[in-house]
Amino acid sequence: MAGRGVAPGRRRDSKSGVSNMDVGFIGLGRMGRVMAARLVAAGHRVRVWNRSPEAARAIEGAEPVASPAEAFAGDAAITMLADDVALRAVTIEGGLLDSEQRPGVHVGMSTISVALARELAAVHGRAGVPYVSAPVFGRPDAAEKGALNIIAAGDDASIARVQPLFDAMGSKTWRFGTEPEKANAVKLAGNFMLVSAIEAMGEAAAFAEGHGIAGADVLEMLTSTLFASPVYKNYGAMIMEGRYEPPGFTMRLGLKDVRLALAAGEAVNVPMPFASVLRDNLLDAIAHGDGDKDFAGLATVSARRSGR
Repeated sequence: MAGRGVAPGRRRDSKSGVSNMDVGFIGLGRMGRVMAARLVAAGHRVRVWNRSPEAARAIEGAEPVASPAEAFAGDAAITMLADDVALRAVTIEGGLLDSEQRPGVHVGMSTISVALARELAAVHGRAGVPYVSAPVFGRPDAAEKGALNIIAAGDDASIARVQPLFDAMGSKTWRFGTEPEKANAVKLAGNFMLVSAIEAMGEAAAFAEGHGIAGADVLEMLTSTLFASPVYKNYGAMIMEGRYEPPGFTMRLGLKDVRLALAAGEAVNVPMPFASVLRDNLLDAIAHGDGDKDFAGLATVSARRSGR
């Protein structure tokens, strides 16, 4: 960010007096496209790139660019890619950090391994580009409302610089220190708990059905009383209705995250026996052709095993 006042490429909102930012956004999947649209709606200049160009053209008010390098510039660049392989290919192997024009801050919002997050922090440090890790909790419907919970870790000044972007996309930013990989560890811990909740509801429903009780009735009661929290209520409703399409988050991605949690646990000698059960049950679902359904569909594994 150059000098004082409004940095090059920025616009000042005449009503609020807030200086809007010049942002690059790389990765326009189910979450990325909605998050980028929120930034546009907040008045930021947003340059977007996606491997499939039609996704970039579909975001009204955004500026499609021809390459990741064109998006990796300005006040900040955000990456929201599917996994370690995609993020590594675009950022490290794609040579983004070697280009002449680079962003003031790179914000990594993908759910990736702790190991890759640590590597990215080191690579960015050598290149002199601040790196903030900021994965999110929330599905596309929450992203549309700007209601994501953003888990941020990195240099305090860099987080402060991109806080206006977080404010446009999320309802709260949760800070977890200056080491970027810690945000990814928190994200994996949360996703592990989420998948565990779905597995518990699936088993409970199958158990109730085995005793001649409608599983949907049991889940309705439990998610309205003992487990009256958003995760249980929202995913419980999906399980009750058998509503697994269109997916907000697929079982393939759920399996990816559970595997990342297992690897991160092993790296610090933390056993996660139930995560191994979840991995196998997700593999079961995928083997039965359900990999692209919403991961609330994990509940069907218990139902199928019980003969229902």
